[in-house]
Amino acid sequence: MSIITKYAGGTLLLTLGLLTSCGEKFLDEAPTDQVTDANFYKTTTDAIQATDAVYSELGKGGQYNYALWGIGDIGSDLSSTGGGGGGDGIEQQQLDRYGSIPATNPLTSRLWGGCYVGIGRANIVLQKVPAMQIDPAIQQRSIGEASFLRAKYYFDLVRAFGDVPLLTVPPTTLAEVNVPRTPVVQVYAQIEKDLLDAVAKLPASYSGDDLGRATKWAAAALLAKVYLTEGKLPEAATQARTVIASSGKALWDNYADNFKVANEYGKEALFEIGFISGRNQFTFDGLGFVGNEFFGPRGQGIVPQGGYGFNIPEADFVAGYEAGDLRRDVTIWKPGDVYPDGRVQPNSLPGSPNGFGVKKWFIGKVNTNIWDSELNIPVIRLAEVYLILAEAAGTTAEGREAINKVRRRAFGLPINAASPRDLSASLGAQAFKEAVWRERKYELAFENDRWFDMKRTGELLRYRGVQPFNIVLPLPQSELDVNTGLKQNPGY
Repeated sequence: MSIITKYAGGTLLLTLGLLTSCGEKFLDEAPTDQVTDANFYKTTTDAIQATDAVYSELGKGGQYNYALWGIGDIGSDLSSTGGGGGGDGIEQQQLDRYGSIPATNPLTSRLWGGCYVGIGRANIVLQKVPAMQIDPAIQQRSIGEASFLRAKYYFDLVRAFGDVPLLTVPPTTLAEVNVPRTPVVQVYAQIEKDLLDAVAKLPASYSGDDLGRATKWAAAALLAKVYLTEGKLPEAATQARTVIASSGKALWDNYADNFKVANEYGKEALFEIGFISGRNQFTFDGLGFVGNEFFGPRGQGIVPQGGYGFNIPEADFVAGYEAGDLRRDVTIWKPGDVYPDGRVQPNSLPGSPNGFGVKKWFIGKVNTNIWDSELNIPVIRLAEVYLILAEAAGTTAEGREAINKVRRRAFGLPINAASPRDLSASLGAQAFKEAVWRERKYELAFENDRWFDMKRTGELLRYRGVQPFNIVLPLPQSELDVNTGLKQNPGY
């Protein structure tokens, strides 16, 4: 069982230390038959459990099991809502239509809330674990993991909402919770600091039950992405170059191998969200990934509940694949595809007039459960690091070779040999940059990141219906109601 799913149901300490209060002496005395802040944080096992709890929000609805595919995919030029029409998936429709995103949208609210729950747990670890008398290796690792995860949560928040409250210690009063927004530049400075700390403290690899924990290479890869997002290209190139040279990771020869259960935590994976099946939980907060059911062709019966047909690839996106790009058949269901039971996908489906669907996360009827997908979701893999290096290094020989490796794999060619699919050496700086952006679009399709890429590159403002204020999302109304220090983003 992966680290992320192992504690998804919560631990005994998730809220310990979030708020403490003074009062009568008997109220301050810890019950002897319960796990409390006073009798926890004593042993190596306590440190491990506290750290494991920080991971669990990644696999829930506030992140990769709901919010991020609604924002990152449907909010972008990759896909439309799909579903059953009418009010079905109204929260996804609101992201799809832009101008109508309310401050009560569940996707944006769950992203905000999930990230801050994870941050709160990380802050407790970073406060408590350094003072514990425990195994030094576990102590350093736990601090590194919490630093990495806090950076990941803040990175998603700052990209989605802009200025956000920066909390780095567990609050002890409500006044310390209800704080104003911190400027983006300060949030990024903390993200960088946390990731540099994680690189220094985390091990290079794991084995056995520890697979799925963040490594120093996961932290270095995420730091490269952070630097790229900030426009710090030399720093991004340095981190990407180091990961490629020293992590021991390599590209799969076959693109499809990234998306097989048998290859989870495999040779291209730097960090991924672990899921398991068999829990029969109809919830976005369960232990299996909902994409198998939600993205399955609607009403076709090739997944346990028939398929919901959400996250429908846009016709323009599908048409944009180059001839011979093998990634298309891995990523997209299309008319004429043969189902596991031998039936052929029709020319149109409910919610998908062109008959398209997301195939990348399809497992099928592996059991009778509602959410039965145990397929992990990548957060960052080596192919993206190559594309980060390509964009950061530009038209240098290093930059060109980085993108060409990814392109060669896409067309089934040897990765390390020049090929007819290599980008033209005559491309100038701007054309090359746009070619890298396009390659990211097709290499990383439906991996929850396209909206963030469109925002970073300026493509979002050229997308249909997007107004300038849409480059950030609305702060949740529920947060504005309780924290008078917060101000809504303009336009919402």
